[in-house]
Amino acid sequence: MMTVQHATGSPSWFELATTDQTGAEAFYGGLFGWTAQRNPMDDGSLYTMFQLGGRDVAAAYTMMAEQAAQGMPPNWGVYFKVDDADAIAAKASASGGQVHMPPFEVFEYLRMAVCADPEGAVFSLHQPRKHAGVAAIREPNAVCWTELATRDMARAEAFYTGLFGWNMSEHHASPPGGYRIFGNGDGMLGGLLQMTEEWGEMPSHWSIYIQVEDVDVAVEKAQALGGKLCFPAFDAPGVGRIARIDDPAGAGFYVIRFVEM
Repeated sequence: MMTVQHATGSPSWFELATTDQTGAEAFYGGLFGWTAQRNPMDDGSLYTMFQLGGRDVAAAYTMMAEQAAQGMPPNWGVYFKVDDADAIAAKASASGGQVHMPPFEVFEYLRMAVCADPEGAVFSLHQPRKHAGVAAIREPNAVCWTELATRDMARAEAFYTGLFGWNMSEHHASPPGGYRIFGNGDGMLGGLLQMTEEWGEMPSHWSIYIQVEDVDVAVEKAQALGGKLCFPAFDAPGVGRIARIDDPAGAGFYVIRFVEM
């Protein structure tokens, strides 16, 4: 199996928490050509590994009853590669964040933890063992960008650069409120977006962007598969064409076609 060696601090795994795992397999398979490998877990549940051309591209699992009871909606989660999950989780807590799930081993594959930043945006830590993370990334029909929508960009920048050592830069065509790009040895990885009043009461959160050849075609296809257009397609100057879609269970993600440079 092909692997990619992600730099420390890079997004390395993308995981869908859903209320309809079978439906998710059909939706994402139909939209992006992902194939689904179901893996039985010790508790009787199944963990879906999505693959693109035989390479791991993402995963999905059915949300636990207690997650739904706590009001957690279906969502895409982002994992960041770290060398020491215990040390980074402790640092996240000391820096004003929270540790929702302390570090633990996932069989022989990885050590992980679930954390939240000071504004409440949830993310996970991925310390690889036998599983290095996604092998298909930053290519058509794979995740190409991650983005934090935050209420306090300065605080978020200080928190994440302290954890992951990111390099930060200003975007040349920032939207209202500003936009900051983060990167490392893997290149530009994602951005921090300042939320404005237009976001209403939506909490700070991480999102994924999936690269497509044609955003409008992807939107039409997603709707035919039972998805919902959440934010109509628009052209971001100097970036590309973007739309936000909710899958049939309500988990949101962006599709993007970058401008040709």
